[in-house]
Amino acid sequence: MTPTIPEQELIHAAGAGMDEFINLITDATLHSVGGELNAESMSRLTGDQITLLAYQMLHEEVMDGGFIQLIHNGLGPFIFLNPFAKAIRLWGQETEAETGTTVLHDFSKLLYKGRKLFEKYGEELTKPCTDEEFMALYEQYPEFDDLDDEFVGTEETITALIAHYVDEHIKDFVSPA
Repeated sequence: MTPTIPEQELIHAAGAGMDEFINLITDATLHSVGGELNAESMSRLTGDQITLLAYQMLHEEVMDGGFIQLIHNGLGPFIFLNPFAKAIRLWGQETEAETGTTVLHDFSKLLYKGRKLFEKYGEELTKPCTDEEFMALYEQYPEFDDLDDEFVGTEETITALIAHYVDEHIKDFVSPA
C-alpha cells in the first residue's frame, strides 16, 4: 500500500532535514496500515517500506538506549531475524555507486554483528526486569558498546544516505500528489 503525500509536503520536509523527510514518509506509511506494524499490516507494504520502517524503529531505539534497549523492547527478531541487513546492503550498493561511500555497507555489517549478539544474549536481554536490573544489563553486556558507538558515530551519514535513497526511489515509498 502506497500512501499519498502532497508533493509540497515532501519538498517542505526534505528542506527541513533528513530526519523530517524520513519521519513524514514513515508516519504516512504507518498511518496507511492503521498505525501498527504487525504481520497483517506488513503484508500490505513493500519490502522497501518495511525496511524504512525498520530503520526508523532501530534509529529511535538505539539513539535512545542502544542495541540493548532495542532488544529488550522486543525489536530484536524484527531487526535481526528478517532481511533488514541485506536490504540495507543492497541500498548501499546503489548509493555507493552514486556517492562513493560504503557507509550503508558498513552499517549492514554492524547489523550482522548485532545479530550474532542477539542470538547469543537475546533470551536474557528480553526477560522482564526492573528499571535497576535493566540498567545493569549495560554493564553485564559490554559487547554492545562498540555497536552503539559505531552507530551513533555514523548515524547522521547513515540517515542522510537512507534519505537520499528514499528520495531517489520516492514512488517505491509514497505517491507524491
